[in-house]
Amino acid sequence: MHAPPSLDEAYLPGISVAPDPFLAEYAERSASARRTLSWLDVRYAPGESERLHFFPATESGAPLLVFVHGGYWQELTEAESSFAAVDAVKQGAAFAALGYGLAPLYRLDEISAMVRRGVRWLYRNAAKLGIDEHRIVLVGHSAGAQLAGMCLGDVPLRAAVLLSGLYDLEPLLHTSIGPAIRLSSDEARRNSPVHVLREAAPPLLLAAHGADETAGFPAQQDMLVAAAAGAGVSVDAFTVPGRHHFDLPLGLADPDDPLGRRVLDVLL
Repeated sequence: MHAPPSLDEAYLPGISVAPDPFLAEYAERSASARRTLSWLDVRYAPGESERLHFFPATESGAPLLVFVHGGYWQELTEAESSFAAVDAVKQGAAFAALGYGLAPLYRLDEISAMVRRGVRWLYRNAAKLGIDEHRIVLVGHSAGAQLAGMCLGDVPLRAAVLLSGLYDLEPLLHTSIGPAIRLSSDEARRNSPVHVLREAAPPLLLAAHGADETAGFPAQQDMLVAAAAGAGVSVDAFTVPGRHHFDLPLGLADPDDPLGRRVLDVLL
């Protein structure tokens, strides 16, 4: 009889899939986007880490795809998070990679507040950026899905797309991640989207995970769906075949990718 997987095995996808090649692809494709597209390095609030990379659409009044990266609140920045910009702009959308300060320098309360400020900044400055404020789609991946989930109801988003997310943080208190980010039980509850979902959530809320994820992420998606049902929020939840935690977001705005097609259907 096999022992059940430990919580670290369930919540640390790097145990089963080596992340380095995929992190390198994030960085390489993001650098390519900056070489080939017009873009702006924007400070959306006074903090040094409160920055985003904005890629305008070719025409004004375009929809905006906003991406919030993962990395367990400890890794990656906006500089590695523009890998979908080329596809998004090619499809007629603008793109923003939203950065934030990292743990353990910042606590999770502070990180969540930064991302919320960034989303509000994009919404308030939509006209200046040439985007349609009524067609903003917010996407978060992994820890970024938790951060995006904390923004629901802040501004009138067209949709939110949560990928391989963390929606109830209590299990992380019992993994190596909790101590690494100095997570307390009160912080975990305050920053769990399952506890703050409300009817002000966007009319389109999509949640997806890869078919080849470690066990924690499908379980978290089930938690989100159950909490949303209790809050009267509709969630379109699905599984992307043949994808694991690290390659799932690479098809984000690709019309030939099963995830990308779903995202573009709600964006355009």
